[in-house]
Amino acid sequence: MTPNTTERPIGIDDLSFSTTHYRLDQDVLASRLGVDAAKLHTGLGQDAFSVPATDEDIVTMAATAAQPIIARHGPERIRTILFATETGVDQSKAAGLYVHGLLGLPATCRVVELKQACYSATAALQFATALIARDPGQQVLVLASDIAKYQLGSEGEPTQGAAAAAMLVTADPAVLRIDPCSGVYSEDISDFWRPNYRTEAVVDGKLSIDAYKRATREAFADYQRRGGRYLDQFAAFCYHQPFTKMAYKAHRHLLEHAGTPGPDGDSRTTTDASDSATDAADLDAALAATTHYNRAIGNSYTASAYLALASLLDHRKDLADQPIAVISYGSGAVAEFFGGTVVPGYRDHLRTTANAHAIARRQPIDYQHYQRLHHESDLTDDADRKIEQQTTAPYRLAAIADHQRIYEATI
Repeated sequence: MTPNTTERPIGIDDLSFSTTHYRLDQDVLASRLGVDAAKLHTGLGQDAFSVPATDEDIVTMAATAAQPIIARHGPERIRTILFATETGVDQSKAAGLYVHGLLGLPATCRVVELKQACYSATAALQFATALIARDPGQQVLVLASDIAKYQLGSEGEPTQGAAAAAMLVTADPAVLRIDPCSGVYSEDISDFWRPNYRTEAVVDGKLSIDAYKRATREAFADYQRRGGRYLDQFAAFCYHQPFTKMAYKAHRHLLEHAGTPGPDGDSRTTTDASDSATDAADLDAALAATTHYNRAIGNSYTASAYLALASLLDHRKDLADQPIAVISYGSGAVAEFFGGTVVPGYRDHLRTTANAHAIARRQPIDYQHYQRLHHESDLTDDADRKIEQQTTAPYRLAAIADHQRIYEATI
């Protein structure tokens, strides 16, 4: 399927991301856990993960990610901020309102926070396209910012991470035209969740992997029933990556089961699931370019699929006018499969150098420093406190005072 060319295209006009001040290398964690480092490097596909400084959180990362977009395009046409996160800092106030103030965005702007595990940034992106279809003159700023945090010593500890992605969604986009067709799948399942009284998630790892694969298959089946492309028409696939090898697991599963009947019995065949289709070389061609940033940053929940997109655009040189797929999964569970076409001239709008710098600038820390940060970042009591400056990012959390989070610009 191709987009309706009689309608004005809508999609991602600009894409930026940020991460944290610190990183923990997987070799350090492997030594602490007493496991072979290859289990983390090869088995999970992870080299390091980002660790927030005490004065960093989802707001500071989101503001840092969005600031270059505002500097390039200006704030005047932004009518909506959609902030996707599962690491909310308040049960009532949208985290995007803090970003709105830090960036000096117009008062004539609606601000909403969205939650559904790692999926909600995709919901925000789709909601943004609908708003722009109604009024092509407006712009929507989509923010996805999260900190993946698990108990020390748990199976999930090597899959931690933190990052924010910011996307400017417009008519006539410069980077990616989003197709109107998408496929979705939802299921009530407890594979991963975080109750209000916990700062760390509860995970059933095996169940979550199985749920991810099933949801991917069913979302694609729905996409196909709605007239979507065949798998072999896509140049690449940007999966949500809780760890980069999960993208390979999910894509191999999709290739092997494409054409399996969906819930309504539709068994339309999509591709030949031959042995050659699942060869390592084929999988790398479809996925490898999408994994560079997630491999270094770790799991960033809502931002993960869009770090995969940024990685793809920065590391493949032949994507103009080619369709790519985005596969978004959020435990609990909701999944969506949609396609888009890369806009000719897109490379002039990328932030490849800035992206590389965001990863390279992180300071490596030892396990004791990481362990201390892990506990200090909880902020679960109601005590007032001033927070020492650690980050060199342009925005920081400066204090907690009278139950309020106080942010400041450092530039």
